[in-house]
Amino acid sequence: MSDTVLAIDIGSTKICAIIAEINDGKVQVLGHGIAKSNGIKKGAITNIELASKAIKKAINDAKRIAGSNITSATVSISNAYAKSLNSTGIVNIPHKDISIKEINRVMQTALYNANVPNEYEVIHVLPYNFRVDDQDFIEDPFGMNASRMEVDVNIIMTQKSNLSNLKKAVRSAGVEINGIVLSGYASAIAVMDEDEKELGVAVIDLGGQTSNLVIHAGNSIRYNDFLGVGSNHITNDLSMALHTPLQVAENVKIRHGNLIETNNEVIELPIIGDEENRNGVSLEIVHSVIFARVEEALMILAKSLEKSALKEQIGAGIILTGGMTKLKGIRELAQSIFPAMPVRIGKPKELEGLFEELKDPAYATVIGLLVYRAGHHTQYEINFNQEMMHSKGPADNLSDLRIGSEPEQEDLQPESESHSHVDTEEAEAPSTISFVDLPNIGKEESSPIKKLGNWVKQLF
Repeated sequence: MSDTVLAIDIGSTKICAIIAEINDGKVQVLGHGIAKSNGIKKGAITNIELASKAIKKAINDAKRIAGSNITSATVSISNAYAKSLNSTGIVNIPHKDISIKEINRVMQTALYNANVPNEYEVIHVLPYNFRVDDQDFIEDPFGMNASRMEVDVNIIMTQKSNLSNLKKAVRSAGVEINGIVLSGYASAIAVMDEDEKELGVAVIDLGGQTSNLVIHAGNSIRYNDFLGVGSNHITNDLSMALHTPLQVAENVKIRHGNLIETNNEVIELPIIGDEENRNGVSLEIVHSVIFARVEEALMILAKSLEKSALKEQIGAGIILTGGMTKLKGIRELAQSIFPAMPVRIGKPKELEGLFEELKDPAYATVIGLLVYRAGHHTQYEINFNQEMMHSKGPADNLSDLRIGSEPEQEDLQPESESHSHVDTEEAEAPSTISFVDLPNIGKEESSPIKKLGNWVKQLF
């Protein structure tokens, strides 16, 4: 069954929209549109009206090329206001066989147990370690025989205000949001291969105004960080150091940006505010300005990598992606800053019908959004809409297992306990009963007989 999807990467320097058709996990690109960003700085929307106009332009261009009038989109959200926290969930397995329902239940329990701040909204719940009957590091618990299952999850959340502004900007462009993906997560999906996922890898996306660090280890994203520095800062530094207009500085960066070689050649550049005279500038100065800024950014990211405490789990090294990777010699510089790790430049995955200009590291995030929609996400995941995503085919009805403000009494603990346990009698009750309708189980109703009595009352 084919599905037409729209993916929008809302970046600080450009907005890219791609319409594609997904058929059995294969992606075929139908059309794309690229617009210069407006009203967005360092990953955050600063002017909803301007941002909306830029988003609308990119969407309309994509629609015109694709000949499609799609009205919903999967959108990237910047790491700028994203936070992560870890949580654990435990459930008993009443029928001894682990199904998708049980996996969903244990992940929802971990989400409920997490202390998510009020001003944040969850966008991803990613499991990185399953334990079945005290056996650790289970890759996939599906179908296993067990009496108890635990999971460790990484919960990625973002500020509600930032999310609300993003929704307003996209809605004003005439499109509803049906999915939100962290931009660093999307970039990682686009550039990682299976071996790198298996061994553990760090993906650094060096963009226009921001840089993201994402660490993939143990089957999922374990750590994400953000740095408000990108290639535009190099342009600004050159403009100030050479006293030349920003557009000229940008051209100098593209044409002469080199992190390895230096030469003493002198180039003539216009002076800011002086149209008649020109200034002679040595390329050695250009080199030192660019080198200083890129080295500083990579050094900060190296410290963040140390802070993650996951360095030992990164067997496949580092992937650099994003527009800044077009600077000559950036891989060699990164290699000197991360000496014990292999470094490579990551281009996004090849997709059918992909336009030549999109086969560039600068478009890793938007390609990642399409790959995500095609089902190449983490093996199990609770997404932005609180839905369970997996690759095992349609599951039984999971809607009664979704946790909102009310806990599922069968697997969620009172706040005073450290873990949740499921009573077998409760779990075997008919699935037609809504969990939220069950009586609260306090201390006076703690015996299984009293609980069973309450279930019977609910039934009849």
